[in-house]
Amino acid sequence: MNSSLEQELAQLQGAYDIIYQYLVNYSFQLMGAILIFLAGLWLAKKVASMVAKQLEKHEIDITLSNFATNLIRILIVIMVAIVALSKLGISVTPMVAAIGAASLGAGLAIQGMLSNYAAGITIIVTRPFVVGNTISVRGVTGVVKDILLGMTILTNEEGEQISIPNKHIVGEILHNSFEFKLVESHFNIAYQEDAEAVVVLINDALCQSGRLSAEHPPQVGINGFNAIGIEIGIRYWLPTQSYFQDKYITHQAIHKALKAAAIKIPCPSREVHLISE
Repeated sequence: MNSSLEQELAQLQGAYDIIYQYLVNYSFQLMGAILIFLAGLWLAKKVASMVAKQLEKHEIDITLSNFATNLIRILIVIMVAIVALSKLGISVTPMVAAIGAASLGAGLAIQGMLSNYAAGITIIVTRPFVVGNTISVRGVTGVVKDILLGMTILTNEEGEQISIPNKHIVGEILHNSFEFKLVESHFNIAYQEDAEAVVVLINDALCQSGRLSAEHPPQVGINGFNAIGIEIGIRYWLPTQSYFQDKYITHQAIHKALKAAAIKIPCPSREVHLISE
């Protein structure tokens, strides 16, 4: 038992001697490496802060700004870590090769995620839409709530949150309604009615609704003629965030105005003649 205890003490003494000898021989290199690394962390923070201020000054998108500053900070820290390791006499060539191989493998494994990030950067730089716009892509429509590097988040009138990977947006046909969306409608009035008076009546009803876009005045006029009557066309713009609700209320106001003015809206009719033998 004493012999085993002596062996353990001898091993501890040997480890202590190795550590002590290493600190004696390389203490200055170790302190230099630590100072270099700490200075590098400070430098990375300062440079990232300066870049962030410049990007904010030029009104660069906040998502792209955060991505750029974080990337710069990481690159500076990696370079400083390599310098600190070389200060200790550690060869960084095998480490760099290992990092390169690991990066290649990781890139192949997460290429789908990387394609989303690349598409996200494209969206942020080209700005085909911004937060608050209403877009339709791949059969999905909603108001843009947030634009992330990996995905774009929409909300619809039902209150649902829709997350679309950015790679499914870039390269697709994109419809952007911005803040207002166009409503197109038409109906028929009898040929005996005064079409000009009906146009004025509908235009007044639209202007009094208070729900239409102030930038886009409504358009009302005769759209055509058919066997039923005179076709009246209506075009107006509503806020996209309350599109359907405002559309139904506006149509109700138009119907109320037509009914109050006793405007006759003809219905298609068909005469059937029975021939008895």
